[in-house]
Amino acid sequence: MSAHREETVRRLAAPDIASRKGGVPIVCLTAYTAPVAAALDDACDVLLVGDSVGMVVHGLPNTVGVTMDMMILHGQAVMRGSKKAMVVVDMPFGSYEASHEEAYANAVRIMKETGAQAVKVESGPTVPDTIAYLTQRGVPVMGHVGLRPQAVLLEGGFKAKGKDDAGRAKVLEEARLTAEAGAFAIVVEGVAESLAREVTESVSVPTIGIGASAGCDGQVLVVDDMLGLFDWTPKFVRRYADLKTQIERAAAQYASDVRDRSFPGPAETYYAKKP
Repeated sequence: MSAHREETVRRLAAPDIASRKGGVPIVCLTAYTAPVAAALDDACDVLLVGDSVGMVVHGLPNTVGVTMDMMILHGQAVMRGSKKAMVVVDMPFGSYEASHEEAYANAVRIMKETGAQAVKVESGPTVPDTIAYLTQRGVPVMGHVGLRPQAVLLEGGFKAKGKDDAGRAKVLEEARLTAEAGAFAIVVEGVAESLAREVTESVSVPTIGIGASAGCDGQVLVVDDMLGLFDWTPKFVRRYADLKTQIERAAAQYASDVRDRSFPGPAETYYAKKP
């Protein structure tokens, strides 16, 4: 008998998310740190350690510069902070395109070093075969079709997809091949409502939309966008808080208290014990 005591809270895994097709919508947010992961855990089914961390946390202009080490570091933090939600870690640009073997080695490294339950890859001509290679070897994979942030330099910016018949057909085919390859769910980003619904209806696995309407089986947002930490957010974001303003006000009040010597006060000061 194992001496390891099983956790009282069971973390969600790929089969749990896959079973939600057409059911209660899947709730997903990005997370990059332990405290935020802990705060989101009760509300979310999936916490995505997105390569958006490069832009959101590290100030990069896009996700191309994100490394394996960065993804693993943030994946470890999110796993420490959460208990219930499934944690999915993005495979960064260049970590899965060269060969199936390299993709497998990098996916295994992410899962071993973080403890995450799955990895995510963006679509592309060679990616369905890679997904099949990974899933056949025990790696749960989430797909990603439509707007591909890792292809920003190739495509000249963050551009919505499926605007014409050829574009729609391409997104639909990518989604079909991604599902057939064994992905347990598919992120659908930056497509029109009608295309998002068509994709959702045409694949057997759940779709998770970002800028893809309520027609998907779930939704994901970048948590910093949702919390209002930036002055500008994309059209598809709904702000549920205005933390940037609150942080600025708190910092200004702190600065004022320091400068007029009202902080620290008696409540925040240590005193020697009387003899």
